[in-house]
Amino acid sequence: MGREVAFIINSLIKWGIFFGILYLIFTNFGTFLIIIFLLLSIVYYFIYQFKKKLKQGNPNGFNFTFNGQNFSQANRGRAGNFNFNDFQDQFNKGGFQGAPQFGEVQKAKDFFGFKSDTTKDEIKKKYKELARKYHPDINDKGDELMKQLNHYKDVLIKTYPN
Repeated sequence: MGREVAFIINSLIKWGIFFGILYLIFTNFGTFLIIIFLLLSIVYYFIYQFKKKLKQGNPNGFNFTFNGQNFSQANRGRAGNFNFNDFQDQFNKGGFQGAPQFGEVQKAKDFFGFKSDTTKDEIKKKYKELARKYHPDINDKGDELMKQLNHYKDVLIKTYPN
């Protein structure tokens, strides 16, 4: 009979521990779920209020729309077109960069060794020649001369595009 009592007490202790752990898990998890629900409710409330203010509209009456073909300002009486092809052409030609600074063209011509106006092909040919001479792997002065060479090449190409 002693073994049976010990077995029953042992089983009760095991089941007690099991249900105690379940109780702790679910009560803490339930608390966790309640806190998460409250936080999400608060966030939703603030988002709802923000959207409500946005829907009330802008007092200036400005409405921006984009349909892929043009840009327009509704309710202002103005409409403008924007051609992406013109933008790309302007970008490719380097039209967004300003003209070389005063005296920079002369410095570039002196650096390249040109005495008079030149052509794009001559610039490219001289650039390759100087690049072999000023490349950082070849000369001991670092990459400063190569940076100057690249800069002055850009100046000359902009100045003499043909």
